[in-house]
Amino acid sequence: MEKFSLSLFTLFASALLTAVSLPVLRRFAAKRLQDKPSPLKKFTAPLLGGPAIFVATNITLVIIRFITNFPTGTLHRLRGILMGGALIFCLGLLDDLRKPKGLPMPLKLLVQMTATGALIFYGVHIEVISAPWASYPFTFVWILALTNAFNLLDIQDGLCVSQAVVCALGLVLITLPSEFIYVNFGALALLGACLAFWPTNHAKEKIFLGDSGATFLGFMVAALCMGAGYSKHVSYGFLAPLFIVAVPLFDTFFVSVARLLKGKNPLKGSDDHLALRLSRSGYSQKKILMAFLMAAVLCNVAAFIVTCAPANVVICLFILAGGALGYILKRGLSCK
Repeated sequence: MEKFSLSLFTLFASALLTAVSLPVLRRFAAKRLQDKPSPLKKFTAPLLGGPAIFVATNITLVIIRFITNFPTGTLHRLRGILMGGALIFCLGLLDDLRKPKGLPMPLKLLVQMTATGALIFYGVHIEVISAPWASYPFTFVWILALTNAFNLLDIQDGLCVSQAVVCALGLVLITLPSEFIYVNFGALALLGACLAFWPTNHAKEKIFLGDSGATFLGFMVAALCMGAGYSKHVSYGFLAPLFIVAVPLFDTFFVSVARLLKGKNPLKGSDDHLALRLSRSGYSQKKILMAFLMAAVLCNVAAFIVTCAPANVVICLFILAGGALGYILKRGLSCK
């Protein structure tokens, strides 16, 4: 019962802090953190979602740290996540302040790798491989891929934050029995902050996440995914995170393929996003958002099944998922 009460406190405290900080940030920082026009955006708005979510998530987790007895080792890992998250947020904030030019990609990758190094230093890394040193390269790829995948998703109102909501909720439900309770509280704090911010992304006077918000969400989801124990019931449960973050990863894969087929650099911005292609094909933003949202929910249900279902069921899931992704890739690339 105590853990349930603390979970509710974490969720609502983070949501409240976000809701309170947004109008304060709008009053004092809106002019300085204003998005600039670009070929991918029809209008601009203050880039205040990132600062609000970052502040709310971190303050909530610090409060929880002082009122909760974390099991041995988990607090050490939480420090790594907070430190790495702060680096990613500051990088994104500097990028937002320098819009429309932004920071050079090599610098972004260097800071993202440094943040990943902080995670590894504090014991947060992929643990499927028994030798930790052998897992480090995969940890770097995982963190960098998801950090930038969420940023790529931030090209339509509600698209990025809704994926963060579903991923965080999936982590909460899948990791509830986990002894690494920092994952539970971290996901709940992120969930509360995102739920409080989401409506402002659709409001008449919109607020955008900005690079600081989108990359912070991607980094946090990626880091928390590595802290859970998925193989309590079945040995192949470690595959669950692939389903938890399937939509952001597929969107990044789609954009990269689309750009390569056009002879473009996959690291440079373009209008080849799946959501933008669907929009040009006549789908409304609401329908696109719902499609992405439902896909994420189904993938997270599949993630839960992977942690407890027989092997033949999991194999069928991967076959179905592969077929669905192949179909979406083909249809999406056919949209101009």
